Amino acid sequence: MTVEQCPVVDVTQAGEGIFLLSFTSPAISRTLRPGQFVNIRAEGGCDPLLRRPFSAYRVAGGVVEIIFQVVGKGTDALRRKRTGDRIDVMGPLGVPFRIGEGGFQTAVLMAGGLGVAPLPLLTEAIRARGLALMTFVGARTSAHLVTRYLEGLQTATDDGSAGYHGTVVDLASGVLREAPPPRPKIFACGPMPMLRAVASMARSMGIPCEVSLEGPMGCGIGICQGCPVERSGEERSYALMCKDGPTFDISTIRI
Repeated sequence: MTVEQCPVVDVTQAGEGIFLLSFTSPAISRTLRPGQFVNIRAEGGCDPLLRRPFSAYRVAGGVVEIIFQVVGKGTDALRRKRTGDRIDVMGPLGVPFRIGEGGFQTAVLMAGGLGVAPLPLLTEAIRARGLALMTFVGARTSAHLVTRYLEGLQTATDDGSAGYHGTVVDLASGVLREAPPPRPKIFACGPMPMLRAVASMARSMGIPCEVSLEGPMGCGIGICQGCPVERSGEERSYALMCKDGPTFDISTIRI
């Protein structure tokens, strides 16, 4: 793990209220894996106080790219960064997707909204292994869809302005039931209601599934205990999103 002041390369708009920020960090980019995240302090001082977690969107050479939606002071500060400005970055953090486990043949990638964040890096890793790939991305409207760098793509929007009119889970469920791919494994990221629906679908269809959870990960290393996830099993115990995740096999947690 590295903590450093990283120079901003660029900030560009990718959708309605959605931005891409790239920064230079050879140390972080060398060890970053799909599903891991970085914790960023957008400004100096105490406002905002906590770092913000962001999944790694892409890595190219020594440059790391993140994607975010402006929802408060921290993300608004990132949106206003200019080339050469520095941001305080900690990473890489968390457990990456387990793409080397399970002997699957088809990776089924699913995202809702900004849950698309880890998919480009995951797509690259899946392709490098020569595996088949299906991708389903959903958003509220076409203006909120982010699909660049994805492959085997089908989209869904709540308002029907692009792709399937409905949820991404309904879209994927219909496709997978109609034409089951060989030995699939689902990798999903998005808001919790979507992930609960994905987990239910995966269990009903007998498909292995990993989810990447979104939540407040202030410290990023398990000290603040602010991101608990209930483990499955009879005894009540908890994992931490930042330290034990954010990626989890659905058989190991309750969501």
